[in-house]
Formats: sequence, C-alpha cells, structure tokens
Amino acid sequence: MENIDSNKVSEQYKKMTETPVKRLVITLAIPTILSMMVTSIYNIVDTAFVGTLGNSASGAVGIVFGLMAILQSVGFLFGQGSGSMLSRKLGSKDPQSASIIASTGFFCSFSLAVIIGSLCFIFIDPLIMLLGSTPTIAPYAKIYIYYILVSSPFIVSSFTLNNILRYEGKASLGMIGLLTGSILNIAGDALFIFKLDMGIAGAGLSTAISQVISFSLLLSMFLFGKTSSKLSVKNISIADKTLFDIVTTGFPSLLRQSLGSLATIVLNFVSGSYGGDEAVAAMSIVNRASFFLFAIALGIGQGFQPVCGFNYGAGKYRRLRVAYSFTLILSEIVLIVLTFLTLIFSGNIIQVFRDDPDVIMIGTRALRLLCVAQLFMPFCMVTEMLMQSSGQRTAASLLSSLRGGVLFIPALFILPKIRGLYGVQEAQPLAFILSVLPSLYFMQRFFKNLPKEEDHI
Repeated sequence: MENIDSNKVSEQYKKMTETPVKRLVITLAIPTILSMMVTSIYNIVDTAFVGTLGNSASGAVGIVFGLMAILQSVGFLFGQGSGSMLSRKLGSKDPQSASIIASTGFFCSFSLAVIIGSLCFIFIDPLIMLLGSTPTIAPYAKIYIYYILVSSPFIVSSFTLNNILRYEGKASLGMIGLLTGSILNIAGDALFIFKLDMGIAGAGLSTAISQVISFSLLLSMFLFGKTSSKLSVKNISIADKTLFDIVTTGFPSLLRQSLGSLATIVLNFVSGSYGGDEAVAAMSIVNRASFFLFAIALGIGQGFQPVCGFNYGAGKYRRLRVAYSFTLILSEIVLIVLTFLTLIFSGNIIQVFRDDPDVIMIGTRALRLLCVAQLFMPFCMVTEMLMQSSGQRTAASLLSSLRGGVLFIPALFILPKIRGLYGVQEAQPLAFILSVLPSLYFMQRFFKNLPKEEDHI
C-alpha cells in the first residue's frame, strides 16, 4: 500500500465537511465550469473549422461524436463509480480504501479502452455506418475516427482521472489538465486544418495529440502526491467486491452516456432520412451548441457531487440538504439567463458553424426548442447526481436511463412519422420534459428517509 499523507487527508476532510456549504459548492464548481466551458468552446471551434470543409465533413463530426460518447461513457463508468465510492471513504476517514478504489478504477478504464479501440479498428467500416453515416459522409468520418481510436485509451482514462479528482474535491487540478488539452486542441485545429491544409485529418490529429497531453497532466497530479488517494498497480483489487462496486456505482453514468450515444446514432439516421446531410449537420451543431449552454449548469452540479459524497459519508446530512437546494436554484437561474439570450440569437449561433440556409433553418428551430426544454433539466440532473453520489444505485440508474435515451429514442421513432422533420426537432425537448416526474418521486423519497441530523453548516 502506498504511503498516505495523513495531514493532507485531514486538511481535505476539514475543508469538505466544515467550509460553508454554498461557498464550497461554488469553489468546487468554478474549475469544473471553466473546464467544461473551454471544452465546449473547443467543440464549437472544431465544428466551425470542420464546417468550412462542407456539409459532409461537418456531418462526419456528428457521426464520430457518437463514438466519442461511447468512450466517454467508459471513462465515466470507472471515474464516477470510483469517485463516488472514494469520496464517501474519505468522508468516513478511510484514505487507504480510497486509494484501492482509485487505482482499480483507473487501470481498469485504461485496459478496457485498449480493448475497445482494437476491436473498433478491426470493424472500422461497418462501425462508421452503424454510427449513422451516409455514403457521402463516410469517407470523412473514417479519416476522423482513425485518430480517435488511436488515442482512445488516453481519452477514456482522462475522463476517469478527472472524475476522481473532482470527487476528491480537487477539481482545480483536473481543470489544469482539461484546459491545457482543450486549448492545445483549438490551436492544433487552426494549424493542421488551415496552415498545413490537412482537412479533417488535421482535426483528428489535433484531438489525438491534445488528449495524450491532457492525460499526462492529469496522471501527474497523482504521481506527484497532490491527491489524497494514490495510484499504484499494487493497489488494484479485482478479487473482492471492489471492482463490482465500482462498476455498479458507475453504471448510471455508463447507462446515460451509452444511451446518449445510441440516441445520437438514431438521431443521425432519422435526420438523414428526413432532411439529408443538411439535417444531420444541423442537429449535430444543435447538440454541441446546446451542450455549451448547459455546461455551466452541469458544472455547478459537478461541484455538488463531492460535497454530497463527502458529507453523506461523514453523516452530515444537513449540509447535504443545503447543498442540494442551493445547487438546484443556482443551476436554474443560470439556464434561464442563457436560454433567454439563445432564443434571441439562435439563428446567428447556427450560422457561426455553417452558413448554409437549409442548415440554419433546421438548426434554429431545433435549438430554440431544446433550450426551452433544458429549463427542466437542472432538477433532473441534480437529483440524479444526488442518487449516484450517495450510493443509491437503482434510483440513479433509472433516472440516468430516462434522461439518457429511454424517453428520447422512442420519441425519435414516433414523432417524425407524425410530424416529419419537425418531429426530429421536437423529440429531445419532449424527453426532457417527461423526465421531471420520476426525478421528483426519487428526490422526495430520498430526503424523507434521510436522517434529520442537524449539524452546523
């Protein structure tokens, strides 16, 4: 077992269980928000850069985004699973177990990513079509996806490491790795796509290089003793229940991300059927633009997760209640402001990515509908995070499946048959709205059963 710095662990415990709750959530949320904003800006810039290469190239980004979502889901499976568990272990003053959990989660995520990447290389052509590509988009998608597969172990394990850092309450360390990677990615796009005239291959190469660098920075935080948990091959535990508990705790994240990936694939197929490459490009742009708007609210929610895990493990339930309410209200306020601005400038936003009249027309309506529906999402998101961070696996899995695709995918099959292309645009907003009632039920049940411990906040 690696040596644990007890003073550092004690200081972190005091910070997470004694700092005023609202200040703590904001402090932990700011680095996450910055990371997500820069990552979202990269996604926007990348989409805009590739958009200059034509509708088929722009559509290829949306196609490969489905694979990226799968890789992200594996990273979140081990990152959220091990992170949720280790935050509760640190809250109960057990850093030794936290290190075992962190090491097992990290090494398993890297190993599984190597296997996934290898299999995808073998079946690369059918994979591209399975992701929803059209014949005109496929050549661009194949070039782009090659670089993603090469860097897949680093992409997956970076998500795992970042989540572990967040759950430790060290989001600022994760921010360094993610920000550096995103900034390098933007610069690399400009260099490889335009300066070196590499086209979509330049976008893929830039992504691969930046992901390896980001991974190296995140890993260095653990290797140089800046964390409470320690990574070591000696700490890996797959014989007992550790791996099983990590997987089952992280399963809601895997479910949400996997269903989201499947939904993206279905969306590509349906969009192409009802509107061709223009519709595929438009809906791809809408997904990225809407995520940029939701990123701040999501970042606030991710600031809540370590507060929830630590204080649940420490038995400080009043702090957990205050953190939940504050996170929900703050996220909602942020989304109201951003939605108002988006409704005004939605057409201009789509035009930034692709100056094509058909793409703008399709994308503008879809973006407006999606942003209005996202006003319902903070409640669903924060409740799901509450369930997962406190170890309520069944509830978290159910809520993740609803938000991730169980409602969205059927809507994609049903609505377009009734409403045509309008139905494609309306499917996701409808799914968001329908997911509110199940979240309300689980939230009320959780707090009803939570002990009424009245500690100082």
